[in-house]
Amino acid sequence: MDLLNAINITKQFAAHKALDSVNITVPENSIFGLLGPNGAGKTTFIRIINQIIAPDEGEVLLSGKKLVQSDIVKIGYLPEERGLYKKMKVGELALYLSQLKGLSRHEALKRLKIWFDKFEIGTWWNRKVEELSKGMQQKVQFLVTVIHQHVFTNHSIPLFVLLAVLV
Repeated sequence: MDLLNAINITKQFAAHKALDSVNITVPENSIFGLLGPNGAGKTTFIRIINQIIAPDEGEVLLSGKKLVQSDIVKIGYLPEERGLYKKMKVGELALYLSQLKGLSRHEALKRLKIWFDKFEIGTWWNRKVEELSKGMQQKVQFLVTVIHQHVFTNHSIPLFVLLAVLV
């Protein structure tokens, strides 16, 4: 079964056609990458999957069903720009972001403890985000993205950064 199907996706901005009848299939339990130069439409495609913008034509299927607004909780998104609140404490921010995607406070705390232990960053809990390096901030955002156990997660970050965060 395919996890994601994009069928004839077209998106145009004024005179610029960002996506022209794009077809992509992502099988379940797979890792898939979008590669291309700046302006190739990678970010536009990711925004369509995340329902930030809609395609002009075509449709996106998630597990064989047309993607609808309620599917947004099944999709994790880690953009390159972190958008973290610098003055907040890391733990407070992680809890806040976890609850935004529907986790209860109790479940968020439980899952965050597991991931903070796994990444050996428990000592960061009471530190302010602004005290962390860019790489440390990416670790925090990565784990807040994956704790939701989405059926589909997309990362708009360079692969070498993702590998560095996972190591």
